[in-house]
Amino acid sequence: MISSELDAAGVMDPSLREAYRQCREINARDGKTFFLATRLLAPAQRPAVHALYGFARRADDILDEFDETRGDEERARQLQQFSTQLFNSLVENQVCADDPTLTAVVHTARRYDIGWQLFDDFLASMRMDLTVTDYPDRASLERYMYGSAEVIGLQMLPILGTVGPREDAAPAAAALGKAFQLTNFLRDVDEDLDRGRVYLPADELAAHGVDRDVLRWCQTNRRIDARVRRALQEQHAITRRVYAAARPGVAQLAPASRPCVETALKLYSEILDRIEEIDFEIFAQRATVGKGRRLAVAGAGVVRAWGARLRHRKE
Repeated sequence: MISSELDAAGVMDPSLREAYRQCREINARDGKTFFLATRLLAPAQRPAVHALYGFARRADDILDEFDETRGDEERARQLQQFSTQLFNSLVENQVCADDPTLTAVVHTARRYDIGWQLFDDFLASMRMDLTVTDYPDRASLERYMYGSAEVIGLQMLPILGTVGPREDAAPAAAALGKAFQLTNFLRDVDEDLDRGRVYLPADELAAHGVDRDVLRWCQTNRRIDARVRRALQEQHAITRRVYAAARPGVAQLAPASRPCVETALKLYSEILDRIEEIDFEIFAQRATVGKGRRLAVAGAGVVRAWGARLRHRKE
């Protein structure tokens, strides 16, 4: 399968093919919902999407991969080295370092004209995770999410293609990236606390009488406090509104790419449904969309994707 995708994308160099193959493996292993959605793209598009995922995951692993020997200073050094290697390869045209995620993403960036600034903004938000553990208000969280989530949507746009000017589709693409991340923030409060982080605006939590100590109580006792439930309900409603802002952007994409994005949007938004169905008891269980449901949604997407490709060939 990967060979046919790389053939379709015109990637023939053996070392480059291996770099893309490793990015695909990372995506399949660590981003199952996202990977499932990419299967709905045309084969020629998939390697580039895997490269973007592999790059983002590599940066995330530098920050969060458990290793007692690496303190924050060492993580900061490794992240800066990663950033410098990307800049040297993408901007200064130096030979890529021996890192398949960089090799693949630089090739993708050049092929689709994805600017350095988007990668720099992403890495700036990753650096914030080294020192920032709380966000006092919505504005500070928005600054973080621009680099950590919105730029992902912007990086994807040239790969997905648009029916009009790319800049017209950019706001919705950015909103979708933000919606996905807000969903993760709600689902993963428990896990993020273990990493010493809270990705919910402190002032909005405080309005319901919630602070880090209250969240820790919920984690220790594995049950939700009424105040926390009300705070999460508010965050849930905000996230729904972001999805509503992002949804019209699907129609701005190239028709062949719409089934992929529609599927990702549907599956991620259903995580919000699961959170609601478990009555926000996110400290007792993880809100997930079952494998059967994921396959059913993806199956419907396959039908739409094939139809879109057939129509494209007739035009």
